[in-house]
Formats: sequence, C-alpha cells, structure tokens
Amino acid sequence: MRAHTKATQDSLSPEAAMSILKEGNERFVRNLRSNRNLLQMVNETRDGQWPFAVVLSCIDSRTSAELIFDQGLGDIFSARVAGNVVNEDILGSMEYAVKYAGSKLVLVLGHTKCGAVTSACKKVKDGNITALLHKIKPAIERASKESDSATDDPRFIERVAELNVFEAMEEIRERSTIISGLEKEGKIKVVGAVYDVETGLVSFFDE
Repeated sequence: MRAHTKATQDSLSPEAAMSILKEGNERFVRNLRSNRNLLQMVNETRDGQWPFAVVLSCIDSRTSAELIFDQGLGDIFSARVAGNVVNEDILGSMEYAVKYAGSKLVLVLGHTKCGAVTSACKKVKDGNITALLHKIKPAIERASKESDSATDDPRFIERVAELNVFEAMEEIRERSTIISGLEKEGKIKVVGAVYDVETGLVSFFDE
C-alpha cells in the first residue's frame, strides 16, 4: 500500500475515512495486515503528509492506533493521553489536523480495562495524576446515575470507559468552534469507539 496523497485525502468523505479504519481493524483482528514498504512510505511522505483522520486514544501500550487500524506512515494523526481525555493541547492538535492538514475524521478511542478509568473510579490521588483523573469524573457521575453498582465493579468501570468517550466527543464539540463548525458543514465527522484489549476488536458507537 502507498502513503496517502493530497488527491486521495481530498477524495475521501468522513464516512469513507471511517470505513478505512473499520476495514483496517478487521485486518488486524484477522492477522491479515496490509503489505507495506515502510521505507518507501518514508520517501513518499518526505515532502508532506496527508492524514485522513486524527485519533485521540489512551497512552496504554496496547492501544497504538496505527497498529490496531493497520495504517502506515502518514495515514493518521495520533494524539495520546492517559484516559483519552480532552485538554487545550489536544483540541489545538485536532483543530490543526482538520483545518490545516485536511483530516476528515476525528475519532475518540477508549478501551477496555483502562488503568486511568479504573484509577479515577477508585478516586486515586497522586501528583499530577490527580488533575488528569478529575477529567474522567463527569463519566463516573453519568454512570452512577444509570446504576447503583459499586464504583469498583468491573462492569461499572467498563461503562465509565464508554461514557468517557461520549464525554470527550461532547467536549470537543463544545470547546472547539473550528471542529463543530466543520462537522456542521459535513466536511468532517466526530465519532467514538472502544477497543477491546482481549480481542483486538474496535466497536464504533455508530453501530
């Protein structure tokens, strides 16, 4: 497979961009990764990059977006922070991706068995981790309204991980007029998904 060019990027709709990620994850799960000459892709992208999507995911070592979506050099922007939470720098990076670099899709990717979500549910407080985990609190509050389960119940924690993705999507739209504006114009799409660390499967919320 070749690296994306401006022409291939321009030709994609947000829906087509999402389909590329879904198809890539299916290849990953089936262990049928695309044949790529990475050195060739280095040469192809030396004068520019044309990523079709920007993915916000957790720093968890099992959730590399390039791997689980079977993408190559220059294909996607990857923004990573524990708990896939949103902050000013993440928003700025996403805005650059969609407004100036031409990406068609903003994906918030949570995952099962997330250490940050688990720690937030257990009210861990330690150094700068405290402020980071505080950003997951809205998802915990939403989950608590849905269920009387204990916050250390594995099912509760997994629900928080899902709701944390929705919270991030809502925050992106609320705090970024650039992203929300482009989405309203139909030029981009903001979507959410959860990666299963046991199966390798990504479940998109549009399904």
